Amino acid sequence: MLMRDVIPRVLYRGTALPDAGALESGTHKTFHHAIDIYLKDSNAFMNTYFARYFEWQGVCRERWFHECIHDNLLAAGGVFVTKRAHQEYVEETFPFQRVDCYLNTFQVRQCSAYLLFRFCVAGKPVSLGYQQIVFADRQKRITRFPAGIIERVREYELALPEFAS
Repeated sequence: MLMRDVIPRVLYRGTALPDAGALESGTHKTFHHAIDIYLKDSNAFMNTYFARYFEWQGVCRERWFHECIHDNLLAAGGVFVTKRAHQEYVEETFPFQRVDCYLNTFQVRQCSAYLLFRFCVAGKPVSLGYQQIVFADRQKRITRFPAGIIERVREYELALPEFAS
């Protein structure tokens, strides 16, 4: 089953992901980054632009990489490249709200991993997205995560439920 099919089922079938507090108390970590919405982030109807969520995925991912994985990934011999990205709306957001972004990983492999982004306002889900990332060397060839990096990425890994096709 493809991730684009699994993630919405996790969100909409009532198979809710644990809240951030429950995630922190488990065997894995959850990264948190707060984002404030401003007028520039919204349209004439004061709804947040959909594209902002993709931008916020990148902001949250970069902060997580820097704070939790490696403070200078170029020194690690490569870069993370986004292979695919997806975002689902749940509820509208508006200027001057604070959006809490929670990041976890899943399906961590030798050369790739998925990043799960949960965006919440006042504890209520407003959007859910994911990215599949791969690690590439300086010649832009997909390669294994460097030693030490994969272990840090796995610290944030969730076991997502399996669904029958």
